[in-house]
Parts: sequence; structure tokens; C-alpha cells
Amino acid sequence: MSTAVISRTARRRRWWFLWSLLALSATGITALFVPPYLHGSSAVPIDRAIVGYYASLVIHALPAGLTLIIGPWQFIPKLRARFPRVHRVSGRVYLISVVAASAAAAYAAAVTPSGFPLQVAFYMLIVAWLYTAAQGYRTIRRRDIQQHRIWMVRSYALTFAAVTLRVYLLAGQALLHSVDFRDLYTASAWAGLLGNVFIAEYFIIPRLLTPRARRRQTPAPGPSSAISPALSPQS
Repeated sequence: MSTAVISRTARRRRWWFLWSLLALSATGITALFVPPYLHGSSAVPIDRAIVGYYASLVIHALPAGLTLIIGPWQFIPKLRARFPRVHRVSGRVYLISVVAASAAAAYAAAVTPSGFPLQVAFYMLIVAWLYTAAQGYRTIRRRDIQQHRIWMVRSYALTFAAVTLRVYLLAGQALLHSVDFRDLYTASAWAGLLGNVFIAEYFIIPRLLTPRARRRQTPAPGPSSAISPALSPQS
């Protein structure tokens, strides 16, 4: 077996490992935090004296949980190729859910008792979430597949901030007993937002998507080429 084949196999296995981790953590966090809202409770403390606060969180949680579950499946190439209609319908549901979840989150962020720093983090997340979703829709309408994929990676990185926020929060509650919950929640929100953006922009997009686009845009070799690199015995 050639080194190139081994390298491709290793990359494929790594991709499936990371995808499985993404899908399982998204599903797990959704299953842990969304159902309590359906029973009139919550996994985190909520001040029910604030008018509309709890209702806005419920309205936000349901479509936001849907985006978390749908997202990972949209990134599987074989599913996109074999079931294009399912991919398109799921994409529309995802985009509609982003808009619905953002609208509810905008009110929840406005009335949250957790302070201004948390409000800033949430409003930055809401604006970026809507913008990336809009760009994803715009690029697919223009049939710009590569840019659509890049924008949807950015969109889901922001969607996945709901997971990383809660992972940081649970870890902080287990390790930092002396830190106030409000401060811990605010720090977790900022870490989830900025950390996910950093991972998407500096690891996923440049190393996996953009180089692929450059390779596709590379002009084919002219008639003077003695042999195609793809057919070379050394490839």
C-alpha cells in the first residue's frame, strides 16, 4: 500500500472521528438542555420574574436544538450527492430555524439579568449567526458551491457555540466552585463564541476548503506537458 493511500485513509478516519464527535456532542447537549424547557423547567437557573424571559428561551431552544442536530449531516458529501433534495430541504429548515432562534434570542439577551458583558457576547453571536446564514443562502442561490460550504461551516461553528458554552460551563462548575455562576456563564459564552470562530477560520476553512478550491481553479496542463501529474507513477 502506497504512502498516498495510507495518508488518504488516515485523513478519512480522522474526518469521521471528528464528525462523530461533533454529531454526538451536538445531539447530547440538545438532549440534555432542550427537553427540560418542554416540561416547564430548565437545566440552568432562570429568573421567571422577568416578563417573557422564560418564554423567549423556550422559543429559542427548540429551533436552536434543531439546527444543532441538522448541521452535522449537511457536511457528509455522500449524503449530499445521493439525496440532494433532502440536503436542500434540511438546509431550508436549518436557515428558518436560525432566524426563529435568533429572534427569540434577541429578546432574551435584552432582558437577561446576567449583565452587559453577556449581552454583548450574545448580540455578537446573533448578528454573526444571521449574517453567515444569509451568506450561505445567497451563495447557494448563485450556485457558488464552494463559497456556500465555507459560509455554512462558519454558520455551524456559531451554532455549535451552544455546545461549547455548556461544555465550558459544566467544566467550570465542576472545577471552579468559588466562581459566581453569572461570571462563569459569561466567560463560557465568550469562550464558546471566540473559540469556535478561531477554529473555523484558522483550521477548518484554510486547511480543508480553501486549498481544495485553489486546486480546482488550477488550469489544466498545456499540450507541452510530457505526462499528467495525476498519471505519474510517482503520484
